Amino acid sequence: MPHLYDDASDPPADPGADPTVGPGVGPYEGAWPEDPRLDPELLAAGDHRNVLDRYRYWRLDAIVADLDTHRAPLHVAIQNWEHDFNIGSIVRTANAFNVTAVHIVGRRRWNRRGAMVTDRYLHVEHHADVEGLVAATRAAGVTLVGVDNLPGSQPLEPAELPRACCLVFGSEGPGLTEEMVAACDRLVAITQHGSTRSLNAGAAAAIAMYHWSRRWADAEGPR
Repeated sequence: MPHLYDDASDPPADPGADPTVGPGVGPYEGAWPEDPRLDPELLAAGDHRNVLDRYRYWRLDAIVADLDTHRAPLHVAIQNWEHDFNIGSIVRTANAFNVTAVHIVGRRRWNRRGAMVTDRYLHVEHHADVEGLVAATRAAGVTLVGVDNLPGSQPLEPAELPRACCLVFGSEGPGLTEEMVAACDRLVAITQHGSTRSLNAGAAAAIAMYHWSRRWADAEGPR
C-alpha cells in the first residue's frame, strides 16, 4: 500500500549537535539596557543564535514566554518508530509556524539533528502510544487530521482544515500506522503530478502546515 513518505536515506544524526553558530551580532555596545528579558552573558559575548533580530540578546525562557503569547492553535504529531531524520525537519518547520505543541508518539528519543535546536522554543510532548496522543488532543479540543495518501484520503488543496487542528505524520517509509489512522477524524493527502509515489515526510509536513496557515494565520490577528 503506497504512503506519502519515501524510505529514509539520511545518515545517522548526532542528537547533541548544535549547528546554530552564525554571524549574529557581537557584544552589546554602550550602557547595558535594564531589561530583565536580556541575558548578561549574551550581552557580553554576542548573540550568534539563529533567532529573529527582535530576540537578540534575549534569554531563552523570555523568547519562549513571548512566543507563548501568540501561538497558533495548530498542533503537529509525529509517529516515532524509526529514529527518522525527518522528525527534526518537521520540528523546525513547526517552529516557523509557532505551533502550540509538537507531539512525539512512540519512542521518547528522537532524531534532533534536523531541528537545528528549534525544539528549545517549542513545547514538545511525548506520548508512549496513540492512546496517549488521543487523550491529550481530545482534552485540548483539537481535531486529529492524518496526512498520508491512503485510500479514503481527501485532497489537501481544497480541504478546509479545522482551526484547532493537529496534523499527524507517520515515519518515513511506512507512513501512518493503522491504529493512528483509526484515531484520526479525517485523512488528507497532497496531490502529486509527477512519477514518484510519495513525498519526503519533511516536505509534506511543510506543505500541510503552510496550507493550514493560509487559511488561519491571518485570522489570528497581528503579531
